Amino acid sequence: MRLILNTLGILFTVYILQAVGMGIRVDTFWWALLAAFVLGVLNTLIRPVLLLLTLPLNILTLGLFTFVLNGFLFWLMGIILQAGVQMADFWTALAASLVFSVFSVIFSRAFVR
Repeated sequence: MRLILNTLGILFTVYILQAVGMGIRVDTFWWALLAAFVLGVLNTLIRPVLLLLTLPLNILTLGLFTFVLNGFLFWLMGIILQAGVQMADFWTALAASLVFSVFSVIFSRAFVR
């Protein structure tokens, strides 16, 4: 259920960011599903290590550096899946991670119990 919600979140994020003219694209639903899977793997394996390594900076910025880490993971996902998921730059990935986070919080609370 969470994988499908994350896939819909990625598609929603791409739709919103394309509407405001940012350079992001996902070719098909299957690429979005793969992107949700890769993002889940990156969040499970790499995010805890990055959070630990950047703990002093995260404390200094009162946790706001976490948004930068999430943007980095989105950017990394775009690099891994560059055949079907394109992002123009890091700033697009950062914006995508912010929109995706809002979607994820809203729909996780509504559907996943």
